[in-house]
Amino acid sequence: AEMTHLQAGLSPETIEKARLELNENPDILHQDIQQVRDMIITRPDIGFLRTDDAFILRFLRARKFHQTEAFRLLAQYFQYRQLNLDMFKNFKADDPGIKRALTDGFPGVLENRDHCGRKILLLFAANWDQSRNSFIDILRAILLSLEVLIEDQELQINGFILIIDWSNFSFKQASKLTPSILKLAIEGLQDSFPARFGGVHFVNQPWYIHALYTLIKPFLKDKTRKRIFLHGNNLNSLHQLIHPECLPSEFGGTLPPYDMGTWARTLLGPDYSDENEYTHTSYNAMHVKHASSNLERETSPKPMKRSQSVVEAGTLKHEEQGESENTQPLLALD
Repeated sequence: AEMTHLQAGLSPETIEKARLELNENPDILHQDIQQVRDMIITRPDIGFLRTDDAFILRFLRARKFHQTEAFRLLAQYFQYRQLNLDMFKNFKADDPGIKRALTDGFPGVLENRDHCGRKILLLFAANWDQSRNSFIDILRAILLSLEVLIEDQELQINGFILIIDWSNFSFKQASKLTPSILKLAIEGLQDSFPARFGGVHFVNQPWYIHALYTLIKPFLKDKTRKRIFLHGNNLNSLHQLIHPECLPSEFGGTLPPYDMGTWARTLLGPDYSDENEYTHTSYNAMHVKHASSNLERETSPKPMKRSQSVVEAGTLKHEEQGESENTQPLLALD
């Protein structure tokens, strides 16, 4: 097979899995890729900024080597970037907005994969400080993270799991999740990204997140819908799908609590530091900056309940700002 260098570095098990699950055939890989590439001329309205073999291959894998589907995904990928130019303007880990989201743990990425070789991404919704991170920046940080992860061929084949923990996510925070930005997220992840999502797991979701989910259901493909699991506070149903050995203690797993800086450090490398964390926000006053980062430094290593430290950091920041704004949710429904 002259094209197998495209599969270089893959374990025999993964190559076999790709054959069985994705219809991947090393002998005709090149023809498959070329047939997708030949379709590009049908969409002169789209700038296909990357068309090398390795790149097109990830779209074929994401659509089980169905060439028209793979091409449609490739076109969507570039069209989404074309239609949302501002999102991708400075699409790098050190972009202030992306860096801030990564530093706050959006997304978390576990080091070890699950028993199916899938990478596990975590989102702790309550950690979303809306004065610090826009939803768009969080979405950008997630898309950038996937972009980095999808370079790994094993993950192109095995895919990803997303776990969203909604504990302590207030009604007020939820009210910022408008249908239009949720639609933007769904388009970016479901319709325009060459990744296989094995499951999206909601944990501890309050009723208003359930309501929101019902609202966005029409934007979801049947295939996606079947892969969204609403566990509530039943961790047993989560453990049936993802073994506890693969999960941090927040999800009843045997691993230590997830450290929010893990993935940020991986992505930012030597650039990672929380020194300039607060410099890009509107309240630049030095004492606020130091008070908040010291507080964070004190609270993060301890495996204390995360919500508590978030609340503390939040109230401190508001006091320092001299804000009298009531930080309680608009409706005390949670």
